[in-house]
Amino acid sequence: MADDVAGRVAGRQTGPGAGQRPEPAAGPGHAARGAVIRDALGVGIAVGLSGFAFGVTAAGSGLSVAQACVLSLLVFTGASQFALVGALAAGGNPFTAAAGAFFLGTRNAFYGLRLSQLLALPKAVKPFAAHWVIDETTAVSLAQRDRSSARLGFTVTGLSLYVLWNATTLLGALGAEAIGDTAAWGLDAAGPAVFLALLAPMLKTATERAVAVLALVLGLGFLPVLPAGVPVLVAALAAPAVLYVKGRGERARSATDEGRTR
Repeated sequence: MADDVAGRVAGRQTGPGAGQRPEPAAGPGHAARGAVIRDALGVGIAVGLSGFAFGVTAAGSGLSVAQACVLSLLVFTGASQFALVGALAAGGNPFTAAAGAFFLGTRNAFYGLRLSQLLALPKAVKPFAAHWVIDETTAVSLAQRDRSSARLGFTVTGLSLYVLWNATTLLGALGAEAIGDTAAWGLDAAGPAVFLALLAPMLKTATERAVAVLALVLGLGFLPVLPAGVPVLVAALAAPAVLYVKGRGERARSATDEGRTR
């Protein structure tokens, strides 16, 4: 009995199997990595296919196949690309269209500030990784529990989406006449639908859900009456509005509690 207690204190195993190294536990790490890769590929494939819509839209706005492909290769942010070709298709000035697309793409800079801390990539890699900082890679990365999984999700999402988006842009531009109206295929809604699917599980508190619902109501409500792009700015007012109402409610409850204690 004494030898058994002494063995435990010394960190030794007594009895059968003494001196053998314990078998490593079956790591859930492999399963977790597999889940990250599966989810990242799902996002990359689903959103990458909407490159068809951009290729068709770009061709319909008067851009050549080469110009559409260069946009996808060098710009690689779907919203800005669609904004550019949409403005051109509506007869807008090319410089004005480019300026609007540029300012729409500046949101990626704010994504980059957050991802820079989360991923902590080597300095030599950061300039190349910056090209993949978009809505989808940001959403997948922020959904992970640790840095290693975030890096894996970012890489797989970025690579699969970049390759497929550019391939489908080429195919869409080449087959614009065969595909016809992109809205009829539903390709124009693929990107936003996937992003909303990623965002929904992150709305855990009542405040976050209230902001999301109010933003949806404002965005859709003003869509028919305001110029393109303005409803999004109006929807952004949902966050301060909900926080203001929440703050007033908390102050009112605090005042009530103080009145009862006096």
